[in-house]
Amino acid sequence: METRLLQILVCPVCKSTLRHDRERQELVCAADRLAFPIRDGVPIMLPTEARSLDVAPSE
Repeated sequence: METRLLQILVCPVCKSTLRHDRERQELVCAADRLAFPIRDGVPIMLPTEARSLDVAPSE
């Protein structure tokens, strides 16, 4: 993910900055405890697509 793009993107819910989790290919909002997926290099910034960090991921 491009650093320049990361500087522009904010959480669509609260407008906070996002952290790029390279391992999981997600953009993480610490304030809302949401993780937005990155698919084929494109961040999916829809609240309905976000994964809650409060719920343990299925294995």
